[in-house]
Amino acid sequence: MEAIFWGCFVGGALYAIISALLGDLIGHALGGILDFLSLDGHPWMNPTTLVGGITAFGGAGLLLMHYTAIGAIIVLLLAIISGVLIGGGGYFLYVKPMSESENSIALSEKDLTGKIAEVLTAIPAIGYGEVLVKVGAGNTNQIAASFDKEAIPGGTRVVIVEVKDSTLYVSKLDPY
Repeated sequence: MEAIFWGCFVGGALYAIISALLGDLIGHALGGILDFLSLDGHPWMNPTTLVGGITAFGGAGLLLMHYTAIGAIIVLLLAIISGVLIGGGGYFLYVKPMSESENSIALSEKDLTGKIAEVLTAIPAIGYGEVLVKVGAGNTNQIAASFDKEAIPGGTRVVIVEVKDSTLYVSKLDPY
């Protein structure tokens, strides 16, 4: 029984070290061959969750065997429970939140309503120009049209009134 616990613990630890150091390299080399491990019907079936649970099973089994006086069957059951709890905890605390996280730095155009911008390319009364909008730590250039149907010269500060069809409709910012 001890050999099984050691095998699971050492195998899991080696997997963690190798995947941390060479994970992307191995993943690209294999070209998605191991994608079957994350089945659509069973998202918990991914390497992080499974190997984490197997490693916890091995570690818990070793600790329980060496530091308690309980029988081998109880040690095995407690090690299995530990592996399931640690693997499940890894899934719910790390894998699932990361899979649902936003992985794009793109901005939402709807969030631009009410922001102040500067006209880069003059906006005619009927037609389009370009504005520079500060977003977070950076800037973005966007196509703009006059909300009030009046010409707005370059360099003018404007406020974004609405966003429709990827066009920002702007009005001159009243300096008062």
